[in-house]
Parts: sequence; C-alpha cells; structure tokens
Amino acid sequence: MAMHRQQQQQKQQQQPCGKAGEQPLVSDAEQPILNTLISVRNRLAALKKDRGNYYRPNDIVGLYNDTLEQVRLLYGVRKSENHDNIMFKNRIDSVLDECFQLFSLFYLALGKSKEIPATYVQLVSIKQNIEMLKESGIYTDADLEPFRTRLRDIREIADNEASNEESDEIYMARPELKLVFLRLSQCEKELGELEENTRIISDELLPIYEELVHIRRRLTTLSLLPHESLGDEARAFQKRLIEIDDTRVDDQFVSAETGEVAEGQTQIVGLLEECFDRLHDLMAEGSTVPKDMLPVYDRLMEIRLQLEKLLLTSRWTLRETDLWSYQVQLQDIDALRKNGQFKDSSTGEPAPQQAQAALNFLLHKCYNLLYKLLSSSEPVAETLMPVHNQLRTLRRCLLEVKKYGGPLSARDLYPYQMKLSSIDNLRVDGKFLDDEGHVPEGQGIVMSLLNECYDLLYELMATEIDE
Repeated sequence: MAMHRQQQQQKQQQQPCGKAGEQPLVSDAEQPILNTLISVRNRLAALKKDRGNYYRPNDIVGLYNDTLEQVRLLYGVRKSENHDNIMFKNRIDSVLDECFQLFSLFYLALGKSKEIPATYVQLVSIKQNIEMLKESGIYTDADLEPFRTRLRDIREIADNEASNEESDEIYMARPELKLVFLRLSQCEKELGELEENTRIISDELLPIYEELVHIRRRLTTLSLLPHESLGDEARAFQKRLIEIDDTRVDDQFVSAETGEVAEGQTQIVGLLEECFDRLHDLMAEGSTVPKDMLPVYDRLMEIRLQLEKLLLTSRWTLRETDLWSYQVQLQDIDALRKNGQFKDSSTGEPAPQQAQAALNFLLHKCYNLLYKLLSSSEPVAETLMPVHNQLRTLRRCLLEVKKYGGPLSARDLYPYQMKLSSIDNLRVDGKFLDDEGHVPEGQGIVMSLLNECYDLLYELMATEIDE
C-alpha cells in the first residue's frame, strides 16, 4: 500500500495541473494512450524540422489514422470511467490538441485544405481572435466578416463529411469530427455574441461607432511610439472626440430624423469615454511600458515583425508547419495573463492601463496575422508549389505585357513561349508528379493557371506585328 501510494504521488508530480492543481490525473487505463500520443507529437515535431525533404502524404496520413485509433480507445476508456463529459480535461487532452494542430498544419502543407484535419488549427486560431475581440470590445461587423465566412465554409465541410456516416456510430468511425464539431460550435457561439453587440446599434449611430473604433485602435498604436511624436495626431483626435461628444443631447445620442434616443447608447457612450480615457493616459504617460513588462513587449514586437515578413513572402518561403512555433510562443505569452490582464511580476498587480492596452493590442495583432497566414494557404501541395508560383509569376507578366506592352513581335514573345513550354513539359500523362511519381494535391488549380497563361499568350500572338 505504501509503495502504491508513493507511485501515485510520483505520477501526480509528473502530471501538469490546471488552475490551482484542479486538472484530473491521467488514469492507468489512459496512460498508454498518453504515451503513444506524446510519441506521435515528437515524431511530428521531428518531421516539421526536416526542411531537406518534402512531406510524404502517405507518412502523414498513416500517422494521422494511427492517432485516430488512439482517440477511439480514449473515448472507450472515458466512457467506461464515466468521464465522457466534454468538460472533463486532463493532460491527455492538451497533448491531443497539440497533435491535431500539428496534423492540421501538415495537411495544409500537403494542399489538403478542404479536408477535415486541415480545419482544426484554423478553428483554434479563429477562437483565439474572437476571444481577443471579446475582451477588448473594440470591433466592427467588418472585423467579424472573415471569421463568419470561414466558419460557414468549415461548417459545410464538416456537415458534408458527417452526412456520409451512420449517425449512431459517427464519432467512433470518425472521432476527428467530434473534436472539430466541438470547436466549431464554440466559435459559432462566441461569434454570435459579438454579432449581437453590433446588431443592436442603430444605422444612424453605426458611422460614429466605426469611427470611434478606428480612433481607439489608432490610440493603441500610438502608445507604441515615442512620446514626443504623439503631439499633433493626439490633439487632432482630441478635437474630433470633443466634436462627437458635442452631438449628444442631454448626454445621449439622438436620431436626427425623429429626435428620439437612438439604439446602441451603451456601446457608443462607453467607447467614447474609453477613447477619452486612453487619450488622456497617452498624453500624460506616453508609451511607457514597465521594465518588468519589456521582455514580453519585445518578444511580441519580434513575433509581429516576423509574421508580417512572412505575410509578404509566404508564397515563396512559408511551410505551414513553420507557423507552429509562433502558435506555441503566443499561447505561452497568453498564459501569462490573468483575467485578460498582464501582471507586474514584481508586485503581482495588473500592469498600468496604457501598458495593458499596448500588450493586448500586440498579442491580438499577432493572433490576427497568424490567422491570415493560415487562411491564405493555397490548396496546393508543397511539392507542386514551385510550379504554381512560376505560373502565377508568368501570368502576372503576361497581364502586364497585355496592358502596357503595345504591339509585340514574335521575338518579344519567345521567352514567354519557352518558359510556358518548359513548365508544360514537366507533366506526365497530363499531370504534374512529385519526385516519387505521386500525383500531389492542387492539379486543378495549377492546370487552370497553365491554361490561362496559354490563353493570354495566344491572345498576344494574335496581335503580334511583323518584324
């Protein structure tokens, strides 16, 4: 008994706990599953670091199917232990989440963006962005539209997959659907709450609300700049806020047509007062970030610059799996917050409001850049991406020649003919193959680009002049 108790204590020390140590331990029946999932995660991490070779679809898909078998076993264990409630979480759920995020990035890199595994990391990113918008309360309907559109697309993909399975056994046959539907429902619910807040603002007040959102965001951006460079723009915002405030009648915004109090007072007045508060803090304090917060600030600034650079060069340099390191870094920084606030490490007290605004702004900016990179992923396998990029460049050149080139001779068009012919000659039996003779994802997109380039070239050749 004493030895058994000692083993249990050792196991408890090895298990990371949730808040105040409340996270349940991994049971003996779950332990082999956890060990297997950790092994899968490590293998995926090793594959991710291998930049000398293209990812092999059979390796990734095979490993994914093996992982699904472990998920089925986990569901069976949880059911037998009466832990099949979706609220039950322990370390195995955290490792499983990391595995599915990594698999999702691999599927995007393979060009399988329309398949269920590829949607998981996008849902994680969408939820992170929605939660940041909810915390700040600073958003317009236009900010929500990209997430609304993408969730609609993912819902269609998930529903189509689910319709192909027997309803009684769907989650055992396709356990990944349970995880995706759970995250999808969470995102849709939280998005609906944000939409409701903007929906109750009257059409007359909407332009004022959108302008205040712009001012509020700009004030946060200004907080990142040196204090001496704020003067003119800060004073201009102060003047504009006073003008907006002066349009109120008895402290309320009223309809110009009916003279009645317009709907959305709480949102507009609250945002107006927040803008005044932030402006006052900015002009008084400048862009001061406490010394204890500077490492977090510098780290966020570095991540932001790296992600912005990737956004410019992603078509040529990005492997979707490269985004995993940024996701982990941002989650680590996010975990430093308590109730949405960064704490001063020396005092344990919340950092000053101006510093809070700057750090939360940067964190949200990084999450948003990460989502943009994920959502911009083309459904083309990385083995086919060089051909895809060459054809995009060639198409752009031909469009520019068509627009500005004027009459061209056969000699002028010869380099374009040669390049297009060299790309076309890469096909085998009408398809582009990878180094192992497999047909990679994205054939339809690449063939569409190839045909468009031929059409543009023939159009230019039809108008060529004699030399």
